[in-house]
Amino acid sequence: MSDPQLDDVLAEAVRGVAGTSRIGQQQMAHAISKSLDDGGHLLIQAGTGTGKSLGYLVPALSWTVLHDRTVVVATATLALQNQLVHKDIPVAARAVAAVVGRTPRTEILKGRSNHVCLLKVRDQPGATQDSLLGGTDLLDATRAAGSDDASVLGAEVLTLREWAELQAGSAELGDRDDAPSHSARAWAQVSVSSRECIGASKCPYGAECFVEEARARARRADLVVTNHALLAIEAMTNSSILPEHDAVIIDEAHELVARVTNAATAELNPGLVERTTQRCLPWLDDDLGVDLLGLADELRGALAARDPGRVEAPEEALGGVLERLREASRRAVSQVSASLDKDQPDDPGRGLVAGVMKDLFETSERMAKLSELDVVWTTRSERLGDGLSVAPLSVAGLMNQAVLSQHTTILTSATLTLGGRFDAIAGSVGLCKNDRIALDDEVVDESSWRGLDVGSPFDYARQGILYVAAGLGNPRPEGISADALEQLAGLVWAAGGRTLGLFASQRSAEVAAEYLRTAFPTLEVMCQGQDHLAELTRHFVEDESSVLVGTMSLWQGVDVPGDTCQLVVIDKIPFPRPDDPLMQARQQAVARAGGNGFMQVAATQAALLLAQGAGRLIRRDTDRGVVAILDPRLVTARYGGFLLSSLPPFWTTTNHEVAIRALQRLRGGS
Repeated sequence: MSDPQLDDVLAEAVRGVAGTSRIGQQQMAHAISKSLDDGGHLLIQAGTGTGKSLGYLVPALSWTVLHDRTVVVATATLALQNQLVHKDIPVAARAVAAVVGRTPRTEILKGRSNHVCLLKVRDQPGATQDSLLGGTDLLDATRAAGSDDASVLGAEVLTLREWAELQAGSAELGDRDDAPSHSARAWAQVSVSSRECIGASKCPYGAECFVEEARARARRADLVVTNHALLAIEAMTNSSILPEHDAVIIDEAHELVARVTNAATAELNPGLVERTTQRCLPWLDDDLGVDLLGLADELRGALAARDPGRVEAPEEALGGVLERLREASRRAVSQVSASLDKDQPDDPGRGLVAGVMKDLFETSERMAKLSELDVVWTTRSERLGDGLSVAPLSVAGLMNQAVLSQHTTILTSATLTLGGRFDAIAGSVGLCKNDRIALDDEVVDESSWRGLDVGSPFDYARQGILYVAAGLGNPRPEGISADALEQLAGLVWAAGGRTLGLFASQRSAEVAAEYLRTAFPTLEVMCQGQDHLAELTRHFVEDESSVLVGTMSLWQGVDVPGDTCQLVVIDKIPFPRPDDPLMQARQQAVARAGGNGFMQVAATQAALLLAQGAGRLIRRDTDRGVVAILDPRLVTARYGGFLLSSLPPFWTTTNHEVAIRALQRLRGGS
């Protein structure tokens, strides 16, 4: 595509949203077009207000139409995925059609468990579902039971099954987002994981399968929208979930490593062993069934005998249990998967549970192996009991081999430079800093990458103040201090509410909420956990003088422009927990390689979250306010400069009175 033609499509798309031209958006579109053409990877930071979605959709959709190519767009959150599908993509597609002459075809692709499974709905409700639904006159029984949890769940399942049949007779895809209101437990009764699926060729309803239809539609599309997790699963399993594609655009790329890590993490606990065994008992010989149930008890005892933390010694008692569980579950997989007599039809029930037992085998094998590429640790929870987790030490190699080496990859976010550089994010996804080339350089091989920061249309130095409470003591491990609470109350008073409080722990958020309610009885103070986050956010927007406090979901997931949010308070630098086994292992690995584990792992993660949290303040060019960080280490510690350089370029002060007066002026002008 020629540059003038790209400019024409972008201008048409901007008109379509009644927007204004942004220099950063134009720079972004041209850089992406260049990468798509020459195959070089690109990291592009586009600050809030740039119009990032159209900045990559316009060149991507234009490229697919002109060159008959396919692009996959992967996002971290459902909110952005829905925004793309229902708002941004239609606008960009119409702009491409108006200028280029053909409307690009687009589809959304989700994981299997996001769609109803007709086999489970029609033929395999199972003992658990039968007990929930309560007999033959199911609907009457559940209605008569009133508010009983089981009957409520049963009613939800019945509604979902009826809805699924209506979906099957239409052009719809049995998508969870379109389903009647339901709980996660109810949805689990009508859906399956990829492991549980017996495959379309063996399923009596394979011709009607919603997932197969969604994938067929994706194969006919020019651009497919999916999520980080599905991208990770395809990379890990070398499967063909996604259609063949030529390029990948990863939005919200600052979350990619965490999302891929989460997708590659497996868990194991005694209850899981028991439930899996119970489901498989009809196809296991008696001795093996007894052995597996006994191993669940052994695992429970071995976990209770040790403190939570990393598992590194295979000779300890827990290692022996994992070895025996691996062998027993391997034999169970063989028995459950054994072929039936040729004159008998396939047994769908066996197919559903075979995958569950295979999961158990692969997880126990992975844990028993204690590979240097994995981190295994034990956990303890009052609600869930004792358990085990395993996660990859790094996802850089996986992303490099399965994604970067296979496709032109573009990563974009409002937060990709940490300490003013792209190196940390690039290295975390498998790009080497030595392979970086200048924007105008020619691509020399598949590892070449460019970095571009197109800035933000906002004037952060004039629109916002960063106040660091240098006079406070360092934060305490046990929670927010009395002095910090007093400063928080003073800031909230000066702002007249209008405050988003971001806390490192739920406990600190709850303490702060109660303190503010006592100090300001007439002020509405909401705390994450007291209601659904969407509902709390709605109340926060509607009542400009309210206060909303919470933890990680608020650090990255709240977009509230305007006078509602004129003060963002961060109680402490969000370092990973010092007892987090995965973070500990990653820091140790960096140190063994001669690097600074604290700076490359802990400080880098803290910088990323700080930048995201501070970014909640300015969401449009008329916003004004203060970001207050109640942690003096930001200006007193040696690593403070690195963290500060990762934040938006606010005007910065350590003078408490300056922050108070600024908030008072804003309140008076609101």
